[in-house]
Amino acid sequence: MNLFQSVSTEYDQRLQRADALAKTQPFAAEILNFYSAIAQFQKSLYAHIVADRSVQAAASADSPLRDKFDITVVLPHFRAFLHVAERSGPVPLAAAARELAQEQPESWITQLTTYWRAAGLADDRAEAFEQFFPRAFLQPYAEFLGQQFPKPTLLVTATVCPLCNAQPYMGVLRQEGDSGKRFLVCSFCSQEWEFRRILCPTCGENAEPKLPVYVPEQFSHLRVEACDTCKSFLRTVDLTKNGHAIPIVDDLAALPLSLWAHEHAYTRPRPNLLGT
Repeated sequence: MNLFQSVSTEYDQRLQRADALAKTQPFAAEILNFYSAIAQFQKSLYAHIVADRSVQAAASADSPLRDKFDITVVLPHFRAFLHVAERSGPVPLAAAARELAQEQPESWITQLTTYWRAAGLADDRAEAFEQFFPRAFLQPYAEFLGQQFPKPTLLVTATVCPLCNAQPYMGVLRQEGDSGKRFLVCSFCSQEWEFRRILCPTCGENAEPKLPVYVPEQFSHLRVEACDTCKSFLRTVDLTKNGHAIPIVDDLAALPLSLWAHEHAYTRPRPNLLGT
């Protein structure tokens, strides 16, 4: 199976999972249906990126991930993406997509380039709504480039992505032996890296009593991993409890966990694609 077939299958799995969750969890149906429209566009854009020889050449170059960006590769597809968001998005996003579609390409270039250079870094303070369009549009590009790097061997526990220095936005527990190994998922390039179980990735707290975990009874494969020292939290998808889960999709549907976290005054350092 070549790279495109592998990732095309991955997008199909995301779409199938979103459809299944939308049927069984009506409270998240609107979000998941909108995500499906976005993911369908992302799958198509990924195919264009894979087929572009200039991207292949840049990916093989010995340079940092963020230095490989070529706006000309994706810019011709941005208007089509805005039309998808306008047709399928909730009212505020649809209105914003309509306004953005009326701007000049120079403005698009500025917004996309600014996002690529700074998204997910420690000093990035942009709001989730503000970042939605560049993030959703450029995610396939960042994912593709991230997949070209060999998995890094970490000598220390990295609190930011070893490939692009962005902060994580969620966690994943994957089966290893009789327990689960914890991984963090990058908020920019979507790559995973191994991370200690008892450690806050935001402030470094490692005292177990200060790191509460909330697991809702009705969604036993979803967790809030919080920190009472810095009052941050990550949502984590536990694949040892549900091997059918697709982390990026199940996280979008985990609205009850967000409510619990907010009621207890925990904040998520980096939101998911749709800001939840």
